[in-house]
Amino acid sequence: MSVFGGEIGADGIHRFPVRVYFEDTDFSTNVYHAAYLKFFERARTEFLRAHGIHHSELIAEGLAFAVREMTISYDKPAHIDDLLEVRTIMAKAGGASFVLEQTLERDGETICRASVVAVLLNDKGRPVRLPARLRGLLAPN
Repeated sequence: MSVFGGEIGADGIHRFPVRVYFEDTDFSTNVYHAAYLKFFERARTEFLRAHGIHHSELIAEGLAFAVREMTISYDKPAHIDDLLEVRTIMAKAGGASFVLEQTLERDGETICRASVVAVLLNDKGRPVRLPARLRGLLAPN
């Protein structure tokens, strides 16, 4: 975890470190449920960046990724000061969408899981097919 944006292992899994801060918690010092979405979003952005896909470049082309569907399971609570790791892997890449599987771990134990379907939108907010360049970068291992 020496790289700010995380790193991709030989197993194809992107690992992204997250520290839980006070702002991520509720009154009980447990992580507030919506904060997990932010952890997963940051990890997805860094996963894409590690694959050579940058949001600013997509926007310049009139394109953007959007989450179409997300399933999340909260297995155990995270707490203030925990050092966590988000693991992201490409599960499936289709013509206009892709599916990422994400887990949030503390000391190797899964505490939260998410499955995310993302689509590519044009500047009018309509779904478009992934260009061959992006499909190639996002192909599952």
